[in-house]
Amino acid sequence: MMDSQLLKIEKLNVFHGSSHTLQDIDVSMGNKPKAILGRNGMGKTTLCSALVGLTKMASGHVFLERHDISLFPPEQRAKAGIGYVPQGRRMFRSLSVLEHLKLVERKNTNWPIDRIFSIFPRLAERKSNMGDRLSGGEQQMLAISRALMLDPKLMIMDEPTEGLAPTIVDDVTELLLSLQAEGIGLLLVEQNISVALEAAEDILIMVNGRIINEVKADTLKDNPEMQQEYLGITFSD
Repeated sequence: MMDSQLLKIEKLNVFHGSSHTLQDIDVSMGNKPKAILGRNGMGKTTLCSALVGLTKMASGHVFLERHDISLFPPEQRAKAGIGYVPQGRRMFRSLSVLEHLKLVERKNTNWPIDRIFSIFPRLAERKSNMGDRLSGGEQQMLAISRALMLDPKLMIMDEPTEGLAPTIVDDVTELLLSLQAEGIGLLLVEQNISVALEAAEDILIMVNGRIINEVKADTLKDNPEMQQEYLGITFSD
């Protein structure tokens, strides 16, 4: 059965001043997870920001399930089905874990608070703690939880394992793998190449604001020369 189109990006361009940050980005994906890999400063975070409406596009189109959402503001894109876990997590220091979740709580959601707490029991234990009293791993769990509670069709995640302890990285990776079973698409930006290769089926290589190649995760995993050329790092099991 063919993978139905979930996200399509056509000729997306972004400028920061005179700098052409994103150049004619074309991406098409269904429900199979994809990851974007590239060295620092290549435009990966800018692409995430443009897709969720936080960065203005100079030209191009973004389609979600074949509906053009290019002119939608961020809140309308979220309602349309885009969940976003930004780099840096962006917690409210003065709100508790439970208050963070109640801010985005919806009626008849597939991800009520009790389900979130069953997935992340550590958040249940810390539900009265303020945002600035959480560890990096707990903050990331909360950021992912907020996005899930909006019932996304597509999750865009920017560096979800950045700065996390190895055991927490394993937990986050396991959650990423479970999203497809829930019918949620995943577009992942990740510096941790081992996480990207495990969580995604296809890898987009970004260099200087362009997608220059798309390869199967298994192909990249088995090709250290390609890893070194594009990423400056070699993956090992």
